[in-house]
Amino acid sequence: MKINRFKVEEWFNKYEYWAKYDLADTCVEALSINELIEIPGENFSTVEEIFSRKLNYGDIHGSKRLKSAIATLYDNKTEDNITITHGTIGANQLVMLSLIEPYDKVVTIIPTYQQHYSIPASFGANLTTYRLREENNWLPDLDELEKLVGNDTKVICMNNPNNPTGAIIPDDMLYKIVEIAKKSNAYILCDEVYRGLKHDGNPFSLSIADIYDKGISTGSTSKVFSLAGLRLGWIVGNKEIIKQINHQREYNTISVGILDDYFASLAIENKDKIVSRNIEKVNIGKKILTDWIEKEPLITSVIPQGGTTAFVKYHKNIPSEKLCSKLQEETGVMLLPGETFEYENYLRIGYGNNFEALKKALFIFSNWLNKQ
Repeated sequence: MKINRFKVEEWFNKYEYWAKYDLADTCVEALSINELIEIPGENFSTVEEIFSRKLNYGDIHGSKRLKSAIATLYDNKTEDNITITHGTIGANQLVMLSLIEPYDKVVTIIPTYQQHYSIPASFGANLTTYRLREENNWLPDLDELEKLVGNDTKVICMNNPNNPTGAIIPDDMLYKIVEIAKKSNAYILCDEVYRGLKHDGNPFSLSIADIYDKGISTGSTSKVFSLAGLRLGWIVGNKEIIKQINHQREYNTISVGILDDYFASLAIENKDKIVSRNIEKVNIGKKILTDWIEKEPLITSVIPQGGTTAFVKYHKNIPSEKLCSKLQEETGVMLLPGETFEYENYLRIGYGNNFEALKKALFIFSNWLNKQ
């Protein structure tokens, strides 16, 4: 199977290890194990429980405890609606492996994580991409989307909240996307890895798995729970979809790590405390970023409504990859070029942690950009 190079991940592999100021990071400040086990107020007994565990294979599709915790993130879901994966990246790939065959029509809404278009293309799918536009606040034009989907689409791929723009699809619009999907009896794969980081109101935006029988939600502990190092994710869908995915999964996963399962259970059981911590942090970072954008005439942006990233437009005649590589070489500031999302003249900026470094890096970037 031939597949296009993964632009975002290759950029990280090349630039992240020597960045002085990493503004490409998409996570809220990570929790340590000590911080995590202190959250429930059971420090000593929890430590005892961790060190007494046997490091054998865990429950094949995820422990009852973990799946019960994940079910609380959705409406009316049970263990039979959930399977556990190696991160959202593993979840997305398993869904596609299970559903997409050569010549199937797949419509992917971009910008998004590259998995959602490069993997279907590598399978020989008939891939169509729908490009979101800044002037629409990075939300789809439903008439345009409906024409692309038609009545012959097998899978619609999207993510909500959106990476890299931070846009969140309003509930009424999400219901209308479901109606569009129903016309061709299409599945909707919605990467919801940032669900739980809506900046205002209920942090958990509406899930596609809660409103559409053929809606499939993928998520993980990486962003919302500040535990990217666990590499633990999940898939939520109707029972028949999960059975189909588990059939494919046997060739791919066996089980996740037994300690990963344990720590993920602990985190999700204490979701209110962790999510509250993280919403506070992203709103601090967001204010720093938006204040900077207002003062920087060479930068414009739609203000993100969720997640940890903004997709900013810069007003200089220089390709985004060249800008980012030159900027980092000369200042140590790492940004992610819009070209890695198939959009030129844009940059993705993360604002979820290390706020003093964020302020300093934005100041350095402004001075550098104005000299180009």
